[in-house]
Amino acid sequence: MPTFTAPDGTRLAYRLRGQGDPLVVLPGGPMRASAYLGDLGGLTAHRRLVLLDLRGTGASSAPADPATYRCDRQTDDVEALRVHLGLERLDLLAHSAGGSLAALYAARRPRRVGRLALISAALRPLGLSPAPADRLAAARLRSGEPWFERAYPALAAWLAGEGPYDDVFTPFFHGRWDEQIRAHADTEEAQTNEEAADRYFADARFDPDATRAALAALTAPVLVLAGELDGGPRPDLARRAAAAFAHAEFALQPGAGHYPWLDDPRWFVRRVAAFLAGERAAASPSAE
Repeated sequence: MPTFTAPDGTRLAYRLRGQGDPLVVLPGGPMRASAYLGDLGGLTAHRRLVLLDLRGTGASSAPADPATYRCDRQTDDVEALRVHLGLERLDLLAHSAGGSLAALYAARRPRRVGRLALISAALRPLGLSPAPADRLAAARLRSGEPWFERAYPALAAWLAGEGPYDDVFTPFFHGRWDEQIRAHADTEEAQTNEEAADRYFADARFDPDATRAALAALTAPVLVLAGELDGGPRPDLARRAAAAFAHAEFALQPGAGHYPWLDDPRWFVRRVAAFLAGERAAASPSAE
């Protein structure tokens, strides 16, 4: 894997997949190695993905100062990657918690962003965090699933702080739950830096008003894509995130959970590729 050096001397790595103009991809987790993103459902047919392993994850080195795991401090890593790639502006795609990092980068360096795609992202720097009630409401949409009766009480207990995280409710994060999805979910623990994940948001210093003001002035086109069945963010919270940008599109992927490129790759790739190409997507009541 190719590497570059962050401003603090930390060695960072990234994966290259596909052909075409580069698209820098920021993973979620938080702090999960970028391998889980795969080829984003086949988006590699349209763009060359530059999948960054955030510091301390995947093939990237751990920093000397663990405080630099903070989401707001990792914007310097994104800028160092831009310089390393020799790009005047970045087209960025960010998933889940990576969306907060991408939003902060866009707020701080608006002239360096070409296009920005936020996938399943609740933007905590804007004060938009999924509430337990939202997650439970989304979970109740799955009441017809064979695993629901066992999974729902465990999810409710975890959200109330009365029980541990339990793999039994992992299906709620996905639009479908089959052998392929289970295999993907099984990689999460090994790919995640738990220490870094605990620091990513906990110690971050956010100024929602200032960030909103900066993003309102962003001239880059933005796509905010949410899964119909996702609880973090639910579609209404994702719409509120889109409203923070001056030039944003909102897309709702039918039947999708938190990993929409797994649930319906063709739908996902068609919608995201159209946005990245500057094409206007055909709207439909179920999709937009």
